[in-house]
Amino acid sequence: MQVAEQLGELLDVAAPAVTVEQARALARDHFGLDVTVRPLTGERDRNFHLTDIRRRGYVLKVVHPAEDRAVTDFQSSALLHVAAVDPGLATPRVIRPRGSHFGDVAWRVAGEPDRRVRCLTFLEGRPLHLTERSPAQRRNLGAFLARLDLALAGFRHPAENHDLLWDLKQADRVRGLLADIPDAERRALPERALDRFSAHVLPVLPDLRAQVVHNDFNPHNVLAGATDDDRIAGVIDFGDMVRAPLIQDLATACAYQVSPEGHPLQGVAEMAAAFHAVCPILPRELAVLPELIATRLALTIAISSWRAARHPDNAEYILRNQGAAWTGLKRLDELSREDAINWLGAEIAKG
Repeated sequence: MQVAEQLGELLDVAAPAVTVEQARALARDHFGLDVTVRPLTGERDRNFHLTDIRRRGYVLKVVHPAEDRAVTDFQSSALLHVAAVDPGLATPRVIRPRGSHFGDVAWRVAGEPDRRVRCLTFLEGRPLHLTERSPAQRRNLGAFLARLDLALAGFRHPAENHDLLWDLKQADRVRGLLADIPDAERRALPERALDRFSAHVLPVLPDLRAQVVHNDFNPHNVLAGATDDDRIAGVIDFGDMVRAPLIQDLATACAYQVSPEGHPLQGVAEMAAAFHAVCPILPRELAVLPELIATRLALTIAISSWRAARHPDNAEYILRNQGAAWTGLKRLDELSREDAINWLGAEIAKG
């Protein structure tokens, strides 16, 4: 708990409820949309899927009241920037409130804290976690992420360095959250990953290329085509964006591609090679990529274990990625640092 309190995090504070009727009124009054409304899941915000009479879809986001106004603007501004730099890239588009140049509007309810409300276009597609994995899909993922990072490369914002518990470059701060894993032998696995992060990654972080990154390119946030599992139809949920080493974004994405069979880094190599073809990975970034991938898995285990223990009513959603995280981390733990770097480098060089 102390870690989250120190960071001013939202993860352990439930957001006030929002009814479907309230969401419909917000869409109508502030964004000029006459819609049907369906609730969506979310980690911090209250989210709703909106559909208008022409079957166009939108997402209404009632932002958690503890979120800094500048962070909300950071997310909207980033989406506006990406749309301007790479208009063909499939990301949500910001629907501006009536009479406003900003991407959000204030909502005040008597007796409750003020909240911000945002509206985005809804991207059609199937969440990647429901699709069949393949080398072609991983290559398309890598190319898409590289294109997104290139679009974000020139973007700056006053809130880009906000504190975020999911910020991989500061992963060492979550050690205390591992106390919610009672089995000492099992707990030692993410602890070893954090030890390697502290020894080999932290000292070189200042030397790595940094920019604003998506920071959560996981199979729940990436969409595949309606009938083609290999086609990437878009990416959603820019709520974990932060300024960080560029390689952090690739490592976060690759953490969900650790192969359950064969070489542990086979799926990672397929994704990383495609990323490299669009946005070349520098040698000093490659040298920390395997450890950053393992660190992301340890971060997932630590935060989700801690949150699930405090929010058992939402445990299924919170723990949705934990099984794969334990499996992936165990597989990576079996590789030496040198073998992982050398094997991955050779595979990326092959293209």
